[in-house]
Amino acid sequence: MSHLQRRHLLLAATALPLGANAHHGWSSFDPERPLYLEGTVRKVRWQNPHAELDLELPAGLKLPPDLAQRPLPAQTAPVDGKALLTKTVLPTRKDKVWEIELAPLTRMHAWQVQEVNPGASLSVVGFTLREEKGEAVLRAEYLFVDGKTYALRSSPA
Repeated sequence: MSHLQRRHLLLAATALPLGANAHHGWSSFDPERPLYLEGTVRKVRWQNPHAELDLELPAGLKLPPDLAQRPLPAQTAPVDGKALLTKTVLPTRKDKVWEIELAPLTRMHAWQVQEVNPGASLSVVGFTLREEKGEAVLRAEYLFVDGKTYALRSSPA
C-alpha cells in the first residue's frame, strides 16, 4: 500500500463516528411538542453531520416568562417561530443531562455562531424523540446564547 493510500485510509477511518450515539433522522423527533431547556454546557462536539453538546439542566427548571415574546431572526425556512415559542413546554422526563443536536457546521457558520465551550450557559428550544422515549436528546430549533438568538432550521434570510 502506498503512502498516499495509507493516508486516505487513515483519513477515512478517523472520519467515522467513534461514540456509541447514533445520528437520529429528523423524522424521529416530535415537531408538535417543542421543549425548552437551559443549563450549562458540559461537553461539545463541533463537527459534522451536526454540532452537538451535552447540556446539564439546573434543578427546578422553569419556562422564562418572556419566551413567547423573544425576537426571532428571519431565516429561509418558513417557520412560525412565534407560534412555536407560544406552545413550548418543559420536558416531562427528569434527565439532568441532555444531548443537544445543533445544525451542520456550514449552517452554524452562516449564522456566525461561535463555537460553544464547556462551562457556557445557554438555552434552547427544540424537539425531542416522540413521547420522550429513548435517549434524552433534543434537536435544536432555536439556540439562545450570549444574548443572541439563532434559528437553526435553515440559513439566515
